Amino acid sequence: MRVGHIGINVNNIEISKKFYEEIFDFEVISERLEGDRKYLFLGLNGEIIITLWEQSKNKFSIDTAGLHHLAFQLDTIDELIEFEKKLDSLNVEKIYDKIVSHAEGTESGGVYFLDPDSVRLEVCVAKDIDKSKPAINHDLSCGFF
Repeated sequence: MRVGHIGINVNNIEISKKFYEEIFDFEVISERLEGDRKYLFLGLNGEIIITLWEQSKNKFSIDTAGLHHLAFQLDTIDELIEFEKKLDSLNVEKIYDKIVSHAEGTESGGVYFLDPDSVRLEVCVAKDIDKSKPAINHDLSCGFF
């Protein structure tokens, strides 16, 4: 078994579509952008990764049960460094100023940022985080941001 896709409620499907296409280079697999039931299926190589549903009126809240954050994993630290540069070039709001380790002394870590509706996102690597000279967060950055 594996995760099929992640569905996210959004306030404005057009704004979210642009964000996820620019940040992750996702392609549109299917969409309905007219009427009162707007949705969008995004992915890579024909495989759906995220579905967006325009049915919210408020920003994401950490005060309610549900999704904590959504993480994507890259293969190398060099890819993560380039991804962080892309976030900076697009002026994406980051949770931490730079790449952080998952916990002090671990080889893994990532960059944390928000989508247009304040859904917390992470792009990480499983090893070699020390090569990026990460910031150290003394808490588990993945769980307490």
